Formats: sequence, structure tokens, C-alpha cells
Amino acid sequence: MENMSDLHLHIISFDIPYPANYGGVIDVYYKAKALAEKGVKVHLHCFQYGRKPSAELADIFYEVKYYKRDISKKHLFKSIPYIVSSRVSDELKANLRKDKHPILMEGLHTSSLLESKTLHKGRKMIVRPHNIEHEYYQNLAKVESDIFKKYYFYNESVKLKRYESILKKADLLLAISKNDEAYFNQLYENVAFIPAFHPFKTVDCKVGKGDFVLYHGNLSVAENTNAVKFLISNVFNDIDIPLKIAGLNPPRNLINLINNGHGRDVELISNPNDETLDALIKNAQINISITAQKTGLKLKLLNTLYNGRHCLVNEKMLSGSKLDELCIIANDHASMKRKIKSLFNKEFNEGNINTRKRKLTSIYNNGHNVDHLIELIS
Repeated sequence: MENMSDLHLHIISFDIPYPANYGGVIDVYYKAKALAEKGVKVHLHCFQYGRKPSAELADIFYEVKYYKRDISKKHLFKSIPYIVSSRVSDELKANLRKDKHPILMEGLHTSSLLESKTLHKGRKMIVRPHNIEHEYYQNLAKVESDIFKKYYFYNESVKLKRYESILKKADLLLAISKNDEAYFNQLYENVAFIPAFHPFKTVDCKVGKGDFVLYHGNLSVAENTNAVKFLISNVFNDIDIPLKIAGLNPPRNLINLINNGHGRDVELISNPNDETLDALIKNAQINISITAQKTGLKLKLLNTLYNGRHCLVNEKMLSGSKLDELCIIANDHASMKRKIKSLFNKEFNEGNINTRKRKLTSIYNNGHNVDHLIELIS
């Protein structure tokens, strides 16, 4: 392995980051992997709930340890946020006290370690916020229809806003977007922008034209389900352009909406495997990505820009990503209809691909970003 290093780093992951198939763990996995490929001896510590230990992680990293996340309801009644209190581990702390290597905490979720003076002494403590968490949970509450989940999200948002000041105890914060960087810079010192790490090495888009529009996302998330309902009922309700919806675990009410003929030409692809989803993204004429909240970076946006043709988004989807010039922006149903009709007949050409290559490799280059990260850590 090139650039072998004596640098050891503890990474505390809020979940087992393999398979890297949803937003948060994609950044964790590909960041840790890039560090290991540079010769950093990564000690990966994972909170476990639902996912199984991974042989793939053991093959890549210097050391991998697992800790059971305590998801019991008692944490709902504590003053600190549930996402934090359910990830407190004495075993983890004991393992970390065995050396003085720097610690990288993934998300506010794992930041309770900042409370420990013995851990902090003589080493660098770094936090990678994946969102402005209290804003994220407040927005989850707004779009949630289940009354109990809505209450949980609002309650968690209040706790997260109060708890966030723990970040003052960190030596370094690694913001994932320019918007997040600006927010954290107002409140804390030692903030750096490190863009999201991702699996895409080259821009691999098809020239020419496709014959459908694609929306993809985790359909068990209320925000994404609401986005699909908006597209079906308000955008594709009276235009003769096929829409394909692809995603994980679509709820029954969404399946019924599509089966009952709402929308003129809508197809649902439930739980596509990676190969099927990749083919859908590449062959679509337009990949459409819209969101109700502007927190963090939506990694599915990078996926469509590296692999798809025209990318239609609303402004909140861009959220400090610095990718505005690569996307077509529409913020309401009327402008979306106009731009879909226009883009549907527009060839995607080599010039479009070259523009993407230039922009994406300047900002979202894992190689450059991992070098910057190693400088900051060491």
C-alpha cells in the first residue's frame, strides 16, 4: 500500500457502515476506506442495531469492534437526545483509553465521548457532523403524519438544539456542506469543510436521450414519500411523460396511489438491487431530486450527477453543495412541468459530461479530500 503512515485513528461510527447503502454510512465507509488506502491505521468502532458484523470491514481496517446500541425506551425520557444516549458505551471508552490516538466521532450521535476528560487529555477529538441535527429533526416532524413519531421528532429536535453546545469541547469540526460550515463557524472554532466521501471514481453518463423521468430514494422515509406524492399529483398529473419511481420499502398508501391510476404513466420499482438502480439512473432522460429540507448533502444527488443525464432539482436539494451549475432548478410544480417538457427533448452531450468532470473532480475528489483530512488530523 502506498503512503504508509504511522498515523492511527479511531473512527466511531453510529452504525455498521457496510453495506454502504444509505446516506450517512456512505460518507463514513468511503472516508474510512480512503484513509486506510493512504496507510492510516483505522480503528473502526461501530454501534450495532439491526445490521450484522461485516467480514469486509475486517479485511479493510486495522481493527474493527462492535458495541450493542441500547435502543430501549428509557432513553426517550432522558434530557440528552435519544440518538446520543442510546450510543453511550463503557466498553468503548475503556478501549479508547488504551492509547492516545486521535478520535473521529461520526455525527452528533457519537459525541458523548467529548464529556470524558480522561479521553480528551493528550489527543485530538474530532467530530464529523452529518447535519444540523435539530433542524433535520424539526423538518422530519413537519412531514410526519404519525402523531407519536411527530412528537418524538419535535422532542428530539429540542433536545438536540440544547445538546449541540457540546461541540465546543471538540478540537475540530468537519462540516459536510458549505451551508453547514457557515452555520458551525458562527458558533464554534476550528471548523473545516470536508465534502462528502462517495463511491464514484469517474463521471459515467450516457450521451443521447432516454424515454422516462426517474425519482429514486428510500421510500420508507416520509419526506421522500411526500416528494413522490407531490410529483404524481401536481407535476405528472397532466403531462404525457413516463415517470418511474424506484426505492426501498414503499408504504402501502403510495403503492395504492400508483395502482389506482393517479398520474398518467407512473411505474413503481420496489426495492431495486444496485444493478437495477444503476441502469435506471443511467438510462433516464431526467433524474429528478427534490427535498423539503436543506440540511447536509444528499448523496443521491452525487449519484445522479456522476451517472445520469439531466438532473432537475429544487434549491433545497443543493444546500451548499456548490453544484448549482450542474443542475436545472425548479421550485414549484409549474416550473417543474415546463422544465421537464423542455429537457425531455434535449440531447445530453459530451459538453455536459466534460462540465461535470471539471466541477465534480474539483470539489468531490476523494483523493484530494482525504489528503486534506490527514493534514487536519495529524
